[in-house]
Amino acid sequence: MSPPSFELPKFVLWAPDYADDGALARRMAVRPVHLENANRLIQQGILRVAGGVMTAESIVAAPSDKKFVGSYMIYEAEDLEAVRKLVENDVYYKTGVWDKEKLTILPVLMATALPPVPSLSPTTHTCQ
Repeated sequence: MSPPSFELPKFVLWAPDYADDGALARRMAVRPVHLENANRLIQQGILRVAGGVMTAESIVAAPSDKKFVGSYMIYEAEDLEAVRKLVENDVYYKTGVWDKEKLTILPVLMATALPPVPSLSPTTHTCQ
């Protein structure tokens, strides 16, 4: 019989963007750095699911016309404070993309399986 496996707690982040006129420009200016960091955390198995949240109109919009309103992420970490430190080190947090007053991090009990950690699976997953 194999020993029981220990799973780290999961945490969901809802990080709405600021709504000022320059918010989207700030997001797009630092997006490559944000994605580079996100991909590093994905490879380490810390960031498990992530994405930009868009307006409803963005579903049918041309790629250049899509409008972001925030980000969501699911982290796997020791505790809430570890996730908070990761979030506060994100370039979106540091450069005023995410609205720090409205940002929320909560523990989550997963009802479905998360995708495999890329470093442990034959398929590579990255943020684009």
